[in-house]
Amino acid sequence: MATPLGWSKAGSGSVCLAFDQLRDVIESQEELIHQLRNVMVLQDENFVSKEEFQAVEKQLVEEKAAHAKTKVLLAKEEEKLQFALGEVEVLSKQLEKEKLAFEKALSSVKSKVLQESSKKDQLITKCNEIESHIIKQEDILNGKENEIKELQQVISQQKQIFRNHMSDFRIQKQQESYMAQVLDQKHKKASGTRQAHSHQHPREK
Repeated sequence: MATPLGWSKAGSGSVCLAFDQLRDVIESQEELIHQLRNVMVLQDENFVSKEEFQAVEKQLVEEKAAHAKTKVLLAKEEEKLQFALGEVEVLSKQLEKEKLAFEKALSSVKSKVLQESSKKDQLITKCNEIESHIIKQEDILNGKENEIKELQQVISQQKQIFRNHMSDFRIQKQQESYMAQVLDQKHKKASGTRQAHSHQHPREK
């Protein structure tokens, strides 16, 4: 919307003030004209001089001319006022639209913030659950590791016992083998002695 020369959006208040002032001036002028007419009526009723009458008549004409100029100025100011009021109405509607758009955007932002906050709370809850599950799994693994260590100790002990048994078994086998060899050698000696005796006896006969 175009702005007339000498007029701005911020000047609507001054236009209203000027309009009120012009209206007061017109009312004052109309009152003065009314008084002048009364004077003329009184002068018509009472005899006055021609000079006084002409002076009053001249004053009346001047006041009428000033009144006409004031009415024209008032009409212009009233036009400006109507223009300003129309501009204010347009700006008010635009402001209302912008306000509604802002409230809508704000509501959308609030809704998005609530959604994100809800997602964040869900993620925190899920993370806490996962963390709790991991802690439980770690406890289970630690228990399994302890069991494995205990089993390894048992197996190590059993291996040591088995080695000891194998060592004892080897020693026992070696002893048995040695004893068998000794007995076998003794048996062979004894057999050889008997055979020698048996060969000697026939020769003696």
